[in-house]
Amino acid sequence: SAVANAGGVGVISAAGLGVIYKELASTFDEACILGLKEELRKARQKTKGIIGVNIMVALTNFADLVKTSIEEKADVIFSGAGLPLNLPSFLNSDSTTKLVPIVSSARALKVICRRWLGEYNYLPDAVVVEGPKAGGHLGFGEDWAEHNVEDIVREVKAYLKEKGHDIPVFVAGGVFTGGDATRMIEEVGADGVQVATRFVITQECGMPAAGKYAYLNAVEEDIEVNHLSPTGYLMRMLKNTPAKKMVVWGKAY
Repeated sequence: SAVANAGGVGVISAAGLGVIYKELASTFDEACILGLKEELRKARQKTKGIIGVNIMVALTNFADLVKTSIEEKADVIFSGAGLPLNLPSFLNSDSTTKLVPIVSSARALKVICRRWLGEYNYLPDAVVVEGPKAGGHLGFGEDWAEHNVEDIVREVKAYLKEKGHDIPVFVAGGVFTGGDATRMIEEVGADGVQVATRFVITQECGMPAAGKYAYLNAVEEDIEVNHLSPTGYLMRMLKNTPAKKMVVWGKAY
């Protein structure tokens, strides 16, 4: 809501809300749905601005979260960690939610545009190009370090121009300062930027204080890319000591 009040798009992550709101339901999936509704309600109470939801394709309850976001009239759905090839199928004739895929290559965007146009007569309302310096899940293989977001944005813009698709392009990954944002817009040609990791240490973030200080005090050597994510995607994250098993909804992790 603070981002929305400042003129940006405030984004809610739909991942794992069933853990936070487990008291609302007897099952994880139902708690995720009710938790997402609650997060959207809270955000709406604090802003008249634009509120979006980030929903990973890799989530087992992806469809339910998309349907809930559309029913609750979230302004935007951002979707990555996989190709959201069927995302427009969830829209109804009176839906107002915009659909924005997150990609890491022009090739991925081509696949999405062809599928959306061919099956749903729909083009993405915008696209987020996420580079290898993004926090969290990366849409790259083991050669992630050989890529840079500037080249990907240029390839995406060239493809959109060739096809005549008037789609805004936003850059994510490695946007750390206002200077980074300005460079991406003025030099690389992006229409805007997506920022996420910077908000981890804000007061509003629900992460425990110890986690926030880990981010705040981290240096470059503390960052690694590994396969620890249960989604199967590479993950850029802070190094951590081996975690003990935890039990959530009767399952050990």
